[in-house]
Amino acid sequence: MGRHLLAAAVVAADTALLAAAHGNTLHPWGILLCALVLGLVVLLSQRFPAAAFTVALALVVLAGGGYALLLWTAYQAGRRVVSRTGTAIVAGVALGGLGGKLLVRPPEPRLIPGLVCAYVVFVALPLLVGRYLAQHERLLSALDRNNRRLRRERELLAERERLRERLRIARDMHDSLGHRLSLVTIQASALEVSVPPSQREAVRRLGAAASGAVDELHTLLGTLRGEGARSHGATAIEEVVAEFRSAGLPVTSRRRGEPRALDAEAEQAAYRVVEEGLTNASRHAPGRPVTVNLAWEPDGLLVTVVNPLADHVADGAGHGLTGLDERVRAAGGFLDHRAENGEFRLVAMLPFAAESEDAETPVPGTARTALLGFAAAALMFVVLPMSMLVGAG
Repeated sequence: MGRHLLAAAVVAADTALLAAAHGNTLHPWGILLCALVLGLVVLLSQRFPAAAFTVALALVVLAGGGYALLLWTAYQAGRRVVSRTGTAIVAGVALGGLGGKLLVRPPEPRLIPGLVCAYVVFVALPLLVGRYLAQHERLLSALDRNNRRLRRERELLAERERLRERLRIARDMHDSLGHRLSLVTIQASALEVSVPPSQREAVRRLGAAASGAVDELHTLLGTLRGEGARSHGATAIEEVVAEFRSAGLPVTSRRRGEPRALDAEAEQAAYRVVEEGLTNASRHAPGRPVTVNLAWEPDGLLVTVVNPLADHVADGAGHGLTGLDERVRAAGGFLDHRAENGEFRLVAMLPFAAESEDAETPVPGTARTALLGFAAAALMFVVLPMSMLVGAG
């Protein structure tokens, strides 16, 4: 928008100067025709800057007018002409225009320095400024592309190292925990046959818990190998609550609000909060009632696990809660746990899944380039012409 206004100002300025200089001898229709020609040259400079610069220079040499248009077209030629051939053509036209000015209207010898200075102001300076700004923008664009490429390469290297470490951890966990949990499952199955009928249900639950631990371990190993993780949503939370309830822990589950979608990482975090809270309750306050609250608030899911403290246990933040806090923070939420009024309260707030928005990465230095371009335009189109007109007057 600003560029179009500046182009209109160029046409208006040259038309006003033409009307002031030849208003008595030139018909109004002639002035309107000149304004139309100036406007066509401005439009031509958008697609063919070298040709527009040539036409503007010819108007100045032959008709003695159109200096604002010459400033505009010279600047546009410097900005848009980037090839070597085009640059050579623009330079040849500029030198040819100076020679033509000296041949068509030879000035007095004492006026030649002034003519050369005016030529520098109206031709050479806008060409150089436009050329500099174009090269500056191309340099910034090249630096931005190079920075993006380096970031991508650095991310690929980091991802390769993370994958290598995850594979090592997966192998170690499979060789140690996997074999031991499988052994527990086998021993529980064998024990179920030999124990009295009154204890078989407890042994069966033990075997089911060990089997579930093996399944969780396999899921975790698949995640470490990059095979994708199982999504633990609200249904999985109800399942883990049911598992602890069947194991003898009195758990009450409450839900409030309209359920909304969470991203995979937040779902995993919500599941682990409930699992960790129930595990701590069964360990530190066995047999005490536990309450699990799932509240869908306007800005996220609020997960709360509350259980009474045992008289001889002061529950604190161990490695499980520390890792849980890291998991919740990675999902964009926050975790709080505290023991007060005879209760231990574990609270997590997890954000809802946000819609993806494509954002363009700003090119560095754009504001500085725009400011420099504005200053150069103000210098060429306002300050220098006004100073020359005042000097001529």
